[in-house]
Amino acid sequence: MLVAPLSGARSSSPAGDAATRPFPLREEAATRSGVRRIALITGMAAGGWQADGMDIADLLVDAFGRVREAVHGAVAGLTEEQLAARLDPEANSIAWLVWHLTRVQDDHVAAVAGIEQVYTAKGWAKRFDFPFDDAAIGYGQSSADVAAVRADPALLLDYYEDVHRQTLEYVRGLTAADLDRVVDERWDPPVTLGVRLVSVVDDDLEHAGQAAFVRGVLERRRG
Repeated sequence: MLVAPLSGARSSSPAGDAATRPFPLREEAATRSGVRRIALITGMAAGGWQADGMDIADLLVDAFGRVREAVHGAVAGLTEEQLAARLDPEANSIAWLVWHLTRVQDDHVAAVAGIEQVYTAKGWAKRFDFPFDDAAIGYGQSSADVAAVRADPALLLDYYEDVHRQTLEYVRGLTAADLDRVVDERWDPPVTLGVRLVSVVDDDLEHAGQAAFVRGVLERRRG
């Protein structure tokens, strides 16, 4: 049985205030070595980051590029009404899923890079004008919050593109040695930069896939 994603993003991560928002639970299993984690994922041995010319920056650019393809594939050609459609009263809409994954990427990458989020730095929060705090990224939101996320497809994709650009500017400057830097000590073991970035890609692709599923159902209903 196919099930639509439920309202809001759940997380049983360590509690925190707005300045220390929780991260996905799967980071609890993170190893201290981000290099080893990504090496396992890509099938490379740690320390052997040159494979047919690809280094860690190339790998991350490619990974986030795949997220971009999935996001555009889920949103392109839809109307604002279609983006806001929900398969049942508690299901997430495409608009919310894409806004949420973009907010998570914006929040997490800005935090590890030590820069301001695109959402506030470039006025996207004001343009969306949603009825919740600018710091919100979707975790723990209610069904009413999901319903409030309505946006023109161009606005949604333009915000995503701004976040994607800032992400690539950051990851293009990384080396394998950077990935072992601890970026979150609230976990045991602490989360490294490598694990955090893999977690962002993983979360993004999960939600982009959910958005694609919702789109497919809507298109089948339309005939």
